[in-house]
Amino acid sequence: MKQRAIGVAILLAAYWAAYVWSGAPSTIGFAQSAPPASTAALTGAIDVHVHSYPDDRPRSIHAIDVAKLAQTRGMRAIVLKNHWESTAGMAYLVRQVVPGIEVFGGIALNRTVGGINVAAVDHMARVTGSFGRIVWMPTFDAENQVRVSKESRPFVSVTKDGELLPEVKAVIGVIAKNNLVLATGHSAPAEGLMLLREGKQQGVRQMIVTHAIQTPVLMNVAQMKEAASLGAFIEFVGGNPEGQGAAARLDGIAEAIRQVGPASSILSSDLGQQGNPLPPDGFGMFIQALRARGFSDRDVDVMSKQNPAKLLGLQ
Repeated sequence: MKQRAIGVAILLAAYWAAYVWSGAPSTIGFAQSAPPASTAALTGAIDVHVHSYPDDRPRSIHAIDVAKLAQTRGMRAIVLKNHWESTAGMAYLVRQVVPGIEVFGGIALNRTVGGINVAAVDHMARVTGSFGRIVWMPTFDAENQVRVSKESRPFVSVTKDGELLPEVKAVIGVIAKNNLVLATGHSAPAEGLMLLREGKQQGVRQMIVTHAIQTPVLMNVAQMKEAASLGAFIEFVGGNPEGQGAAARLDGIAEAIRQVGPASSILSSDLGQQGNPLPPDGFGMFIQALRARGFSDRDVDVMSKQNPAKLLGLQ
């Protein structure tokens, strides 16, 4: 694992150097296009859920170009997410290349980083620049994810016999100590609520329920309201706003937000997959879609600017 981390760091540094010295834009999955009509919706917006290259699966854009595109669209900040390794170092490097936008990273506690690993979280918090902000509990390797997907493979648990594992509580302590963000990942609703209760008890200041109504999380309204009462923000992701079934899905998101309330909600894109809109553009379309469903400019600003700024410590 140590050799893998060193190799990734060397590749990132080499790529960054080549990018800077060549003066040429990258061609990895990204072609500059005219700004979409939704660009105005992005001014000052923050997307806390952006996927990009480098990764081990197809992405639509790499980290440098997604930051450049977000900056061009007038966004304030993005958070780079990778399911398999920390993006704190990547966020630092991207900031050196793309001024004028805040770039953050995080770590998802999947098997590739040792699962529920106190040392990995502590290291992320101390990476140069301190731009690693979000700690996602297990995502693709979560026990809940594996169970819902009906897969037969190793997974990472956060509970046993209805109680949080001691190592999970220890990680939450590191999150609190370093003023990081606790994200519930792909945990089941009951697990997510246990994580939030423990976070509140240990003094974690910022918490978020990861794409609360999406598979495999699938929180109901009562559970989302309980999460909000514990001090967590509820994340609603736009995904592809033009894909099959998108209209009905967006209607469901709008109704859930009305029930939970914009004051407890955060919008994000969860984009970066090949075949979907680029993250900033899809995020702008998501914001526009919610406006079309009756949300005021003030409500949208709370969910796409003010709440994520508070989550990341920008206020």
